[in-house]
Amino acid sequence: MKIILVGQGPFGEKVLDTLIRQGEDIVGVFCPNDKRGAAMAATAENSGVALFRPNKMQDAEVREAYLELSPDLVILAFVTDLIPATLLGIPSIGTICYHPSLLPRHRGASGINWAVIMGDTRTGLTILWVDEGIDTGPILLQKEVDILPDDTTGSLYFNQLFEMGIDAITESVALIKSGQAPKIPQDDSLATYEPPCDDRVAAVDWSKPAPDVYNLIRGCDPQPGAYSTINGSRVRFYGTRLLESMAGKEPGEIVEIKEAEVVVALNGGALGIGKVRDAAGAKMGAAEFSKSVDLKVGMKFG
Repeated sequence: MKIILVGQGPFGEKVLDTLIRQGEDIVGVFCPNDKRGAAMAATAENSGVALFRPNKMQDAEVREAYLELSPDLVILAFVTDLIPATLLGIPSIGTICYHPSLLPRHRGASGINWAVIMGDTRTGLTILWVDEGIDTGPILLQKEVDILPDDTTGSLYFNQLFEMGIDAITESVALIKSGQAPKIPQDDSLATYEPPCDDRVAAVDWSKPAPDVYNLIRGCDPQPGAYSTINGSRVRFYGTRLLESMAGKEPGEIVEIKEAEVVVALNGGALGIGKVRDAAGAKMGAAEFSKSVDLKVGMKFG
């Protein structure tokens, strides 16, 4: 079975390395022509696999390469570029994709982020057959994980969904080769679709209930980093804890400054902030941050 792998970053590189080690027939690798594709490109070159680094997957030369390679299966392993419909009919078996949510919930580019932001207690991954919609194709397989109260987007991805995703792709390839891969239609009535998790959604509204503020910060950690302002300067929050309410304090008010964390009042709780990133991009602990902006008890964020 001839396979094309499209991907980027550490996940794409690990999937490629795993499939090569398992003896799969990888006939071509497509990855971005920048640092996102560097690791995959190096592995492809070292393994003698045909490498393509287009500016965009919509480029005409990509279709030409697909046709020449004549793949049976295309695997999308962490792809942020748009895959045009003209490519989907080329592989004889089809195209499958790794998506880090339990589809049809959390379709879109930021499935892990929104599961945390919305307070879900479980998430997981889906391997789906790609169609012309956005994460709408039939499901091949799914795997579930718990979201713990102190999980962040980063901890879920790196501690669970990364390795689980590699295993799911290799399992999917085995099912396809055996002729036993299902195509389970998604229930569109249960679908949600959220926008990319970026600064348009990452601003902290201190008036919201404490769990909502905490979930937003966890869901934006490590990227893009939920943010607020202090003394006119934007800061982003990491390493937070949800604490008990402090009576008589206004949401966003700094109520305690410790060596290890800054404590901020919330609506129905409090937030312990362990680390911040300032407007210049420097990440620092609570004590260093407090000194850098001359933080005082009673000051307010936002």
